[in-house]
Amino acid sequence: MAQRTEKEETEFKTVPETLTLCVNNNNATTHHTRTRSTSLTSPSRGNVRVDPTLVVTDEELKDVKRNEPVLVKKEVNRCSGCRKRVGLSGFRCRCGDLFCSEHRYSDRHDCGYDYKAVGREAIARENPVVKAAKILRI
Repeated sequence: MAQRTEKEETEFKTVPETLTLCVNNNNATTHHTRTRSTSLTSPSRGNVRVDPTLVVTDEELKDVKRNEPVLVKKEVNRCSGCRKRVGLSGFRCRCGDLFCSEHRYSDRHDCGYDYKAVGREAIARENPVVKAAKILRI
């Protein structure tokens, strides 16, 4: 069933003779594009009011561009420990730095992230405090 004969495949590949192809400089297509372009630029589309306070001149744009320095900061793709290029194989530590495979563990680099404090906070948040009043009721 998956195999087709050559005759069946060629039946689908043939283009019917009644199908006409579009050609550049065809009278029908140029007429259509002319009417389309004139309808887009015609003033009959409606009047558009523009607030003069919102209009910005070219001189004002140039002044703004001169005053604001353009800062393009690239993504850091080097290990923070050995400065080796890591590319896509870099590892982000919880301290926020990017490291290679050798320096990705917290004991291999000078990590400023306090794992103990975060662990204590997680335990305190997940386990409610048991008070003496609750013990006496039971």
